[in-house]
Amino acid sequence: MAVNDLHKTYAGALTPSLRGLSFSFPEGKIAGLLGPNGAGKTTTISILCGLVKQDAGKVRIFDIPQEAGRREQIKRVVGIVPQQIALFPQLTALENLVYFGNLYGFKGKALKDKVMGHLEAFGLEKAANKEVGRFSGGMKRRTNIIAAILHEPELLVLDEPTAGVDVQSRSMILQFLREYNAKGNSVLYTSHLLEEAQQICEDVAIMDEGKLVVQGSPADLINGLDDCRNLEDVFLHYTGHAVRD
Repeated sequence: MAVNDLHKTYAGALTPSLRGLSFSFPEGKIAGLLGPNGAGKTTTISILCGLVKQDAGKVRIFDIPQEAGRREQIKRVVGIVPQQIALFPQLTALENLVYFGNLYGFKGKALKDKVMGHLEAFGLEKAANKEVGRFSGGMKRRTNIIAAILHEPELLVLDEPTAGVDVQSRSMILQFLREYNAKGNSVLYTSHLLEEAQQICEDVAIMDEGKLVVQGSPADLINGLDDCRNLEDVFLHYTGHAVRD
C-alpha cells in the first residue's frame, strides 16, 4: 500500500488533519502506523479504506488506485476493524456475524459454519448466542475482528485493536495477527502500545501533525539513535514529551 501527499481538513476544523502525508509499506508484512493523539492516524486509515475522501493526494492498495471507480474492488480486498465497536449490542454474536456475512454475500449453512469456526478460534463459541451488549471489552474486540475477516481480506486494517482489553484477549489478538500475516496477508494497525508495536511490527511509520516523521523497522529506528533503548524512546525522541489532548 502507498499514500502520496495526502491532505485532509474536515469542515469547521481550525487545522488540517493531514498535511502532505506520504508513506508506503510492502505487501505481506505487519506494519504499524503510530503517532500521538491527533496525529491523523484514524483519518489516514479511514481514507485508506474508502470511508473518508481526501482533499488531495493519492492512495494505492495492492496497485489498485483509491478512486471512485475502484472503491468496490478495494473493499473486497480490505477488512477494517475500527476503534469503536461496530456491532449491534442487542443482537447475539452469531446474529451480528451472520448479518455482516450477508453483506459480503455469504449465506446459509456455509456462512454459519464459517462464523462458528471463527468464534471457536477466538474462544467465543460458548457465547455465540449471547447478546454482544453483555460481552466484556475483550470479547467485543474479538467479535469486532471476526466481522472484518469473514471475506478473508488480503489487507487487514485495525485501529487500536487491543485498547482496553484484558491480558488474555490481547495475547490472543496479537497471536491471531501473526497467524493471519503468516498466510500471506498484509496487516496495518495503529496502537498507543509501543512495546506491542515493537513486538509484532516489521515496519513502522511514525506520524505527527498530519505528516510522516520517520519510518523503518523497529530495530533500525532504535539502533539509529544513541539514546534510544526501545521503540517508545524513539517515539518520544521524534514526537516530544508534551502531553496531547
